[in-house]
Amino acid sequence: MFRTILLAFTLALALPAAAQDRRPSHCFAIAQNIPGAAYIQKASWQTPTADEFTVRISYIDHSMYLIQTHGGIDAVTDYNGFIGAVGLVPDVVTMNNAHGTHWTVAPHPDIPHVLEGWKQQGVPADHYLDLGEMLIRNATTDVRNGFGDRYEDNNSIFIFEAAGLCIGHLGHLHHEPSEETYAAIGRLDVVMAAVDGGTTVDTPTMIRIVKRLRSSIVLPMHWWSGGSLNAFLAGVSDEFLVEQPGTSSMELSLRDLPSRPTVVVLQPKFLTEDE
Repeated sequence: MFRTILLAFTLALALPAAAQDRRPSHCFAIAQNIPGAAYIQKASWQTPTADEFTVRISYIDHSMYLIQTHGGIDAVTDYNGFIGAVGLVPDVVTMNNAHGTHWTVAPHPDIPHVLEGWKQQGVPADHYLDLGEMLIRNATTDVRNGFGDRYEDNNSIFIFEAAGLCIGHLGHLHHEPSEETYAAIGRLDVVMAAVDGGTTVDTPTMIRIVKRLRSSIVLPMHWWSGGSLNAFLAGVSDEFLVEQPGTSSMELSLRDLPSRPTVVVLQPKFLTEDE
């Protein structure tokens, strides 16, 4: 027993200080929702979040979201090079290259961490980036071309662990994840899901995926027609609440997750300095 305690103490000392600053998430556990709680929707992307237990998510465009922590980490998903006429340089961007709108060949040179989600030189992407307040990892899936050819491990589902929350971005998902991939993803509190109706997966498949994930909050993305969005909302309304606040961003914390799974339709908006 003494040796076990000593080993645990030694490992804790060996961890980087930044890694110990992040509130542990429950990605691989079952979350306990808090009845009657409500998430927060307010504040400019330029102001600090409410506290260290809160993250802000802003829908920029298409499949790009800005995820921000209280300590000032800025992460952009499926970064395509333009987030708005602002001077913000993210700390980290993730990219998928199934289509040109999800990546760029010339990311801003001052971005410290550019995480590419596709296979390179025959090796699948494998990311585990610990930024202290935020941990970013990925699980790969396959993509198909216009002729139906399938390319293994050429898309990444990126998972962001911050403030005790697990936030997943499904990327340009072209098929339902395997059991192994579901296990690698873990329990997501928030999931960004493409609801285009077929460019990624068809609507019934995406509905099945989000119901399987059972995230507290689903953020629809990759929709450019009211038709595909409305079809998705109608398909999940039997199990999910649907809210359309008319805003582009929201703040939330683990303690404020809704007691019933909820789809929140944020409106895409490029960042501006006057927000």
